[in-house]
Amino acid sequence: MESVLTISNFLSTFFSNLDWAQIKVLLVYLSIPISSGIIGWATNWMALLMTFYPLEYIGIKPFGWQGIIPSKAQKMATKSVEMLTSKLLRIEERFAQLDPVIIARQMQPELETLSIKVINEAMEAQAGIIWKNTPTPIKKQIYQRAKDEIPNAVIDIILEVNGQIDKLIDLKRIAIETLMADKQLVNEIFLRCGEKEFKFIEVSGFWFGGLFGLAQMILSYNYPSGSWFILPTCGLIVGYLTNVLALKLIFEPLEPISILGIYKFQGLFLKRQKEVAKEYAQVVVEKILPTKVMTEYLVRGPASDRLALIINKEVNNLVEEVVEDMAGASHPIFTLVAAKRMDIAKNIIMFHFMKELPIVVKQVEEYAETALNIENTLAERMGNLSFKEFEEFLRPVFQEDEWILILVGAVLGMFAGILQFVVMWYFGLV
Repeated sequence: MESVLTISNFLSTFFSNLDWAQIKVLLVYLSIPISSGIIGWATNWMALLMTFYPLEYIGIKPFGWQGIIPSKAQKMATKSVEMLTSKLLRIEERFAQLDPVIIARQMQPELETLSIKVINEAMEAQAGIIWKNTPTPIKKQIYQRAKDEIPNAVIDIILEVNGQIDKLIDLKRIAIETLMADKQLVNEIFLRCGEKEFKFIEVSGFWFGGLFGLAQMILSYNYPSGSWFILPTCGLIVGYLTNVLALKLIFEPLEPISILGIYKFQGLFLKRQKEVAKEYAQVVVEKILPTKVMTEYLVRGPASDRLALIINKEVNNLVEEVVEDMAGASHPIFTLVAAKRMDIAKNIIMFHFMKELPIVVKQVEEYAETALNIENTLAERMGNLSFKEFEEFLRPVFQEDEWILILVGAVLGMFAGILQFVVMWYFGLV
């Protein structure tokens, strides 16, 4: 009981002797490094926000803003895939991994069904009465002969396509068109790959701002009459330096520097090269160059006419093989169909084949994704780039109008410094 009374008396005496005016002054001065830390965090956060958003211009020019990356979407999209297409991924090399025999085997069920359908339609169109009167066993022989030739035809087509794949698929064009169609996707590449670095920029603003704020506090305490100049000036410097230092620490030093043989100091982004490489490869395979997009481009893209010529040649060869074989087997049906009509029948077969091709190709997309192995190849090669080459991947995001971000940080910091001065003036400290 006595100890409780002793503590109570101590607290009563302590608080009665406090000079609340001095405490108020102390709290105001202590608020300077804290508010400077908040300013540093806020300016960095704002700078990052302005880098990526808004996606479209808001305001009336020139009084408005659009995120730096969305405003230069074409340029940024090109930069983001330049390394991909120039150093990491060769389309010829990847497609050489496809096994024509496996593709032929996976396509065969669909193509066999399709072959029966197109043979019937072509013959009914050009030799309806003859085909109607053709005995079922002979029709079955024709169907079977076509089925026998399909695997070889598919293999020949795949080999021909692989030989011209650089003319049939333009990876850079696919990637840029995909990114230009969705500006948020351009943002996503950089946001996912640089997530930890952006978080560091944001958080470091608070700590750097707090440290600089201590200097502000000391200067303001010793030279209170100059606070009208010291606080806004220091705020400007804090806003400027927090951005500059954060950017420097992300990319510098380029090569690791050993400190006392215990710790290796290197730019944060460069230290995470392997991790970033995996993230980038995943984004590419999921969003930019999935197998279905490449196959769609192959069969419907600008070079689909070239693909059609390759297929047309093999379809003609297949039809002629079947015709020659069946005619040689003394089946009069093909000798009764005029050559001109047979050519038209070939065109009908080709038309239906090209029409159904996108559906047929879907049968091999899963195998193609595994065989192309783009994700693992990209991750491995990007992870093995030199530090200088790797830095060039994310660095352009900051180099592009970097001065604007730093200027915004400086201006916001200056206004925050003015606010600090107003608070001190309000409490009669200046």
